[in-house]
Amino acid sequence: MTASADTRSHDPGAPLAGRSVIVTRTADQARAIVEPLENLGVEVLAFPVIAVVDPPDWGPVDEAIGRLREYQWIVLTSANAVRCFFARLEDTAGGRESLGDVEFAVVGTATASALRAQGIEPHLIPADFTAEGLIEEFRELQVGEGYRVLIPRALEAREVLPDTLREWGATVDIAPVYQTVKGEPDPAVIDRLQAGSVDAATFTSPSTFRNFRSMLQEAGVDADATLHSMALASIGPVTSADLRALGVEPAVEAVQPTDAALVAGIVEQVRGPAR
Repeated sequence: MTASADTRSHDPGAPLAGRSVIVTRTADQARAIVEPLENLGVEVLAFPVIAVVDPPDWGPVDEAIGRLREYQWIVLTSANAVRCFFARLEDTAGGRESLGDVEFAVVGTATASALRAQGIEPHLIPADFTAEGLIEEFRELQVGEGYRVLIPRALEAREVLPDTLREWGATVDIAPVYQTVKGEPDPAVIDRLQAGSVDAATFTSPSTFRNFRSMLQEAGVDADATLHSMALASIGPVTSADLRALGVEPAVEAVQPTDAALVAGIVEQVRGPAR
């Protein structure tokens, strides 16, 4: 269980006792980051910057669900996409039987785990857990003309994958199954940030960083000073590029875009004296 701004009592002999880390994911998605940090004595401050809500229009995904047997591939790039797509699928007349023999491609271990929780083994997981890695796998499989691909995803997302597949001649349908909105800042965590008593903050997507920065500004906090006062931990190169584009250098970039690698990077970074 994460703390908000109240300091939890930890074993003073724990390896990272006295260190504090902000986790910007929602509580139900943050466990793989929170638990290993707390086991090491870290005070984890919950500061969810994103809330997942329904898309503004279910029409595109409902239309796609109505003709799922026309697709050779369904591509899922996040655990949220898996959960939201299958929740909508279960609400339709055909349900899972509509899937037929379609194959599933996923990006990353978390997305793969979410799909397995639905009782489906992914047919394709790229070694490089990025859209670019999936593109290379599809290149090897010669996915292009004559293929129809469905991408249930967030309302706003990177276009590199659908754009590339279309360049190769594939028909690609994008079906938003959720959208993200900014969360509500915890005033107590804001106070901790203003006091400069936080060691690090985690960012698992470009939108988590942008929302975090925006929420600080809206709370009247000097965002730039606050961001430079602690170590910023990025889950991978796409997120790191967004930080750099806004003038901030990540102190940590996970060696793989996984929660475990992100935690390992944070642990190495905050081993020094506590704040």
